[in-house]
Amino acid sequence: MKYIGAHVSASGGVENAPGNATDIGAKAFALFTKNQRQWRASPLTKDNIRLFRENCDKLGFRPMQILPHDSYLINLGNPDKDNLEKSRDSFFDEMKRCELLGLDRLNFHPGSSLGKINDETSLRLIADSINQVLDKTKGVSAVIENTAGQGSSLGYTFEHLRLIIDLIEDKDRAGVCIDTCHTFAAGYDISSEQTFNETMKKFETIVGLKYLKGMHLNDSKKGLGSRIDRHENLGKGALGLDVFRWIVNDPRFDDMPLILETPNESLWKEEIRFLYSL
Repeated sequence: MKYIGAHVSASGGVENAPGNATDIGAKAFALFTKNQRQWRASPLTKDNIRLFRENCDKLGFRPMQILPHDSYLINLGNPDKDNLEKSRDSFFDEMKRCELLGLDRLNFHPGSSLGKINDETSLRLIADSINQVLDKTKGVSAVIENTAGQGSSLGYTFEHLRLIIDLIEDKDRAGVCIDTCHTFAAGYDISSEQTFNETMKKFETIVGLKYLKGMHLNDSKKGLGSRIDRHENLGKGALGLDVFRWIVNDPRFDDMPLILETPNESLWKEEIRFLYSL
């Protein structure tokens, strides 16, 4: 079964996210469990946790339909020791929040070398960061999102994702989220049926489909291989609509959250309805 939704607001408390998802016809959703523009946030209250779980139960959202996202401030590959520890502490807090809410995965951008160290060294820092946090938490998988490769961001090749996974000690709690915009911008052509299948075959061979825990469904403002991360609403960008038809009809993408992060939120309800119509 396909579970399609969007990254909805948790304004006023995480417990509001399930209702916001239901309001747009979503059967899956993503959320920030804290303000993603700040390093520190107030702890979740007992009421936040209870009401979130109750609302998820009432509205039919199981953990496998929910893909929380961590703060964009976090850089688990940061070469600066103090800033790396700051990111690791924040990542632990994000994982712990998911654990308290009864969620089973946390989606995150792997990190950046900031152009100060080589890519492999930074990727090894990322894996070490994940290992440290997995060791201090339970039940929540670390879901690495592929990136567009903008600037010095890592995770834009399937080989980057594979190296991180190879270095993760608890592979049962390792996962990947594929973003269609990022994939295309990074140079993997998914705009024709042949190239889409070729790209997914590469992913299966290099990373492994067993690690796929979710997807972000976004068109791309920029072209193939641009290495620029700019999302666009479905059918309004360089990627086109066909890829989304293939995704929603492909059983490889069943039973995971398929999440819109398209820029015009007013279109989400229409886009979800359109995707289900395919």
